[in-house]
Amino acid sequence: MAIRDIVTLPAPILRRKARKVTDFGPEIQTLIDDMIETMRQAPGVGLAAPQVNEPLRVIVVEYSEEDDDENADPAAKKSARLYAMINPEITRFSQETATGTEGCLSVPGIVGEVTRPLAVTVKGLNRHGKPLTVKAQGWLARIFQHEIDHLDGIVFVDRAEKLWKVEEEAGQVIQDNV
Repeated sequence: MAIRDIVTLPAPILRRKARKVTDFGPEIQTLIDDMIETMRQAPGVGLAAPQVNEPLRVIVVEYSEEDDDENADPAAKKSARLYAMINPEITRFSQETATGTEGCLSVPGIVGEVTRPLAVTVKGLNRHGKPLTVKAQGWLARIFQHEIDHLDGIVFVDRAEKLWKVEEEAGQVIQDNV
């Protein structure tokens, strides 16, 4: 496994539709392992293959409710569920939406408010080519939507209603509207 470089805007690959995966051989397995390691090191909760300069329909997501709780026991991270999904598609969206703050490893220093469906059903294949269906709600649904957007050349700033710059300075977060 290896840490891969995360590409940032305006890299052209972030604006292209990714190709479907048809070969589940060693190369795709290495890509998935590298993406997991890269996501964890960044640190992030999701990563799409185009973000590591691979134009393939592959995402990894790792999230637990404890991620939102600053006081959570560090051992709670073990309850996080890891998803590696190939050729994912959102097959159902809830009518109910929610607005939340999103950031992106490919858009460092910028966050924004994005409205998305509150729940989704995602169908795709696991790393071995077997069918996989995930019913996600809340932040997990948001993460899946964000990562699948990357596979279609969409970056969260395209959907954001409001953007602002976030800088860390001596342990303080300073925000400026963009």
